Amino acid sequence: QVRLVESGGGLVQPGGSLRLSCAASGFTFSVYTMRWYRQAPGKERELVALITSTYAFTNYADSVKGRFTISRDNAKSTCYLQMNSLKPDDTAVYYCNAGSNAGSNYWGQGTQVTVSS
Repeated sequence: QVRLVESGGGLVQPGGSLRLSCAASGFTFSVYTMRWYRQAPGKERELVALITSTYAFTNYADSVKGRFTISRDNAKSTCYLQMNSLKPDDTAVYYCNAGSNAGSNYWGQGTQVTVSS
């Protein structure tokens, strides 16, 4: 069956770094656009970054540009989110999403990121 499993979240001090991973299985990872979303308490879920299937084009929310980097390894069916210079406002549950042009859409269970001193 389809699975997206996020890992790498945790507690980090402001200015620190974390690398999130999203391990996919049960579908053809290479043809899916991968997205990272986040949802902070009391706020709506927001798109953080995406990477397309073809050519691996990337796009970022303005709030994370220059600090976060999304990447993918199709051989490992894994998507990554490198997060640097973390701020308390980055605290949220981070979700991995896979979407295809045919309309398939899958979500992971989320991983908590807490930025606090």
